Amino acid sequence: MPSLHASVLLAVLLLAAAGTVACSSSEPGAPPSTPAEPGKEQSNVPSTAGYSALVPVPVRAAAAPGVAWVLAPDTRIHTAPGSAEAAGVGEFLAGLLRRATGYPLPVEASDAPAGITLALEPSALDRDGEEDYRLDVTAAGVAIRAARPAGLFFGVATLRQLLPAAVESAAGAPADGWTVPGGSVADRPRYAYRGFSLDLARHYFTPAEARRFVDHLARYKFNTLHLHLTDDQGWRIAIDGRPNLTGVGAATQVGGGPGGFWTQDDYRAVVAYAAERFVTVVPEIDMPGHTNAALVAYPELGCDGGTYTPYTGVKVGFSALCVDSEKTYAFVDEVVGQIAALTPGPYLHIGGDEAHTLPKDAYARFMARAQAVVERHGKRVMAWHQLADAAPVPGAVLEYWNQSGKDADRVAAAARGGAKVVLAPADHTYLDMAYAGGERLGLTWAGTVDVRQSYEWEPATHLDGVPEDAVLGVEAALWGETVTSVADAEYLVFPRLAGVAETAWSPRDARGWDGFRARLAAQTAYWDAAGIGYAKRL
Repeated sequence: MPSLHASVLLAVLLLAAAGTVACSSSEPGAPPSTPAEPGKEQSNVPSTAGYSALVPVPVRAAAAPGVAWVLAPDTRIHTAPGSAEAAGVGEFLAGLLRRATGYPLPVEASDAPAGITLALEPSALDRDGEEDYRLDVTAAGVAIRAARPAGLFFGVATLRQLLPAAVESAAGAPADGWTVPGGSVADRPRYAYRGFSLDLARHYFTPAEARRFVDHLARYKFNTLHLHLTDDQGWRIAIDGRPNLTGVGAATQVGGGPGGFWTQDDYRAVVAYAAERFVTVVPEIDMPGHTNAALVAYPELGCDGGTYTPYTGVKVGFSALCVDSEKTYAFVDEVVGQIAALTPGPYLHIGGDEAHTLPKDAYARFMARAQAVVERHGKRVMAWHQLADAAPVPGAVLEYWNQSGKDADRVAAAARGGAKVVLAPADHTYLDMAYAGGERLGLTWAGTVDVRQSYEWEPATHLDGVPEDAVLGVEAALWGETVTSVADAEYLVFPRLAGVAETAWSPRDARGWDGFRARLAAQTAYWDAAGIGYAKRL
C-alpha cells in the first residue's frame, strides 16, 4: 500500500485521538473509505466504541449498551487470596491508575465483587490456558478472571485500552467521571511465543531504555524480549573472568560512538522488571560469526593469530571464532554458563547466522558443540534458521529471518525432525526496515515495509512445508544499524509493533486490514498520552 499523504493521515490520526475511529483511502487526497459490508472483514470486530478499538483484536468481545462502570476515589482492587503473583498484577494496575488519577487504589486480597476484581477462576474460562482471560464490566465493577496470573495481566492490558487514554499519562490527569464501557471479553493467544528482539550491539541501549521497551511489549500482550547482546560492533554484557569483553569489546558501536555495556546486576534487574510484566527474556550470544568484538577483546579466539580492530560498520559475515580450538569452547562454556545462570527463562539463543568465512562442515562442528554447552547448562537451544544445516538437537527452536520464503526447504526439513520455528520474516516483522524509500531511518535490503505489509501475512502458511503445529510463534525485530536513540527506535517500532502483536495473538479469522487500521488509529491517543514517539503513517 503506498504511503498516505501526510495531511490525509494526520487528519485520520487526529480524528482517532478525539475518539472517532476513521479509515482513510490509500490514495492521497481521496475521501475516507466506505465501511465494510456486513459479514465482511470487520464482522469480527465489536461495533461499540471502546471494544471496537482493542489491539490485538480479542477472540470474542461484546458491548453492553447503556452500561458503564465509574472509577471513583474510593475504588479498591481485589486480588485472588493466597496468590502473590495475582497481588503483583493488582499492584501493577494500581500503580498505573494512581499515577494517572492520584486516587489511592488500595490492593486487597479478597473476593469482594465491587470495584476491580482480579480472580483466579479457571471455571470461568473456555479452557485452562496459561494466558487466557475473561473480562466483564458491569455497573457494579470490573472483573478479570483467569486460570493463571499471566492471564490476569493480559486482561489488565485490555482494561487499559477501555479506560480513557489519560491512563497512560505520567503527569496525572483529572479523573472525575472516568468510566469503562459495559461489556465482556473472552480471549486467549494464538501463539505461545510472541516476541520482540532488541539489538543492543550495533547501537547501545541502557537498561532503563530496555525497560521502556518492556513497557511497550506489556501494552500489547507480548511475552518475550529477545536481547541481541553481542555482535561485531560491541559486546554488551559483563562476563566474570573476561574483563576485556566489556573493557575493550564494548567501547564502540556503529558510526564510532562510545558504546557501553550492562553489568550482570543490570541484566538481572531488566530480567526481573520484565518478569513482573510476564515477559521472558531470551539472551542471545551470537556465534560463531558476528564475533569481531570478542576477537578484539581476546585475539586468541581467532584462528589466524593476528590482531583485530574495533568495527563500526554495518557489513556482516567477515568474522568467526576458531572452531577447532579448545580455547574457543572454554570461552563458550564460560559465557553460556554465566548467561544461563542469570536467566530464569527456558531459552538461550546462540545466533548461528552469517558465518560466511566458515566451511559448512566446520560450522556444523561448532554448532553441535555449542548446542551441547547450552543443554549442559539447563537451557533450550534457540538459534537463527541456519542451524537447520547443522543438525538441531531435539527441542531446538529455529528463528526464521529471511524474506520471501527463502530457505523454507531447509527449515521445513528441520521441522519434520521435530524442531519448532519462530517466524521473524524480514519483509514483514523486521521493524528496522524503512517504511518507504528515501528515509533517514531504516534499511532496505529486505525492501521497504509499510504498516500494511508488516500486518498482512499469515504465519501458518508463510513457509512452504512448515506445518502450523511447528510454528511456536512470531517475533518482531529492531536491528540497530540506523538507530541512534530511543526516538529513532520508537519511530520505527510504532505503529508496526501493534500489527505484529495482533498477528501473534489474535485468531486468524478475526484479522483484517480494514478493521485493523481503524483500531490502530484509535491507539494513537494512548501513545500520545504515554509520550511514545511514532511514525504518523499507515
